[in-house]
Amino acid sequence: MPGRRFFLAAASALAATATLAPTRASVATRARIVILGAGAAGLSMASRLAQRLDGATITLVDARKAHYYQPGFTLVAAGLKPAAYAVSRTADFVSPSVRLVEDRAVEIDPEARRVTTAGGQRLDYDFLILATGLSLDYAAIAGMDIARIGRDGLGSVYAGPEAAAATWRAMSAFADRGGTALFCRPSTEMKCAGAPLKYAFLTDDTLRRRGNRGKAELIYNAHNKVLFSVPIVAEKLRMLYRDRGITVNHEHELAAIDPGARTATFRTASGMVPIRYDFINVVPPMRAPEVVRNSPLRWQQGPFAADGWAEVDRATLRHRRYANVFAVGDVAGVPKGKTAASVKWQVPVAVDHLVADIEGRESTERYNGYTSCPMITRVGRAMLVEFDYDDNLVPSFPGVIAPLEELWVSWIMKEVGLKPTYLAMLRGLA
Repeated sequence: MPGRRFFLAAASALAATATLAPTRASVATRARIVILGAGAAGLSMASRLAQRLDGATITLVDARKAHYYQPGFTLVAAGLKPAAYAVSRTADFVSPSVRLVEDRAVEIDPEARRVTTAGGQRLDYDFLILATGLSLDYAAIAGMDIARIGRDGLGSVYAGPEAAAATWRAMSAFADRGGTALFCRPSTEMKCAGAPLKYAFLTDDTLRRRGNRGKAELIYNAHNKVLFSVPIVAEKLRMLYRDRGITVNHEHELAAIDPGARTATFRTASGMVPIRYDFINVVPPMRAPEVVRNSPLRWQQGPFAADGWAEVDRATLRHRRYANVFAVGDVAGVPKGKTAASVKWQVPVAVDHLVADIEGRESTERYNGYTSCPMITRVGRAMLVEFDYDDNLVPSFPGVIAPLEELWVSWIMKEVGLKPTYLAMLRGLA
């Protein structure tokens, strides 16, 4: 039966993604390693280094006690999961040999090889890993108030699990009434650039399921001239939006919002354009956290300089001026790779280069820009879009999952299979 074949294909694909990390002999060292950030990248780095090194002092620095499963935010905002689905405890994923400092890093001195925390601790290092994630710059949108998310038609999936749940309540109320819904993204680099596109699809699907699609106008305001950075994917999305009746305005970037009047103002080539809405999903500009943005480790020039991303080689994730510094995850100033799936491929590369330094050898491991976006197009269907630095599609399961088709198996990977693989990754097992 076709359904059974799809299920078996999904199970096979998920088993492949959860392959255990290869066992290697531990390397004896007294190296002091400091990792800033205990998100997906930081925890994965700490776990892998604890497995590879014997005797190293590994210190993980992060003030937040809760760990957020951010790929789950969209499912929460679709009403498919509760907010608690995306929340766990950071300490539960920290290896026994790793020291967790529950504090915030405020200064990095790469010349002295030292990190200072908000509480005044000074952490000296031989190797530094930047895994700080990124900062959501809601303040860059005039009039934006995250406390109002969930009220007055205001949504914002990125602001956290509770905000995602509040966004669902606002979107659900909109789907009952109809009206005008706005979707957009910033012109900065951002994590999971497909998320705003997915949410427009999910809103469309919710309206259709309630029989109210004819009462609503959905508008996606793209920040540039395309819907997605990979041309073949952008064209597919253009056709799907056309078929679903989602209007696209290009070169519209959200500049201000008036939640009381339910009006959003967009920056365009011809000036500021106000649009009234009944529901809006706000995606804020995203930048490197201050501790990196204000440090010598940021890009000094080029496209990643303005927002302070870490200046690393895109293939090795090693800092271009400080060889004992690496960056993984969202903070890395590379052209692709701000997804949890990218972390899965970045971390083993950075770990091998660091261990190679300790062993006195040269690593040949390279990160090719792998980025994955399970593009939800309706509840129960998704496209598993995977690509590299050169915008090539790099499907993990050729012959099983067609990357540009709306498939149930791709939905299962997103809704069921991704979280167990993600949690295994945090422990250095995937």
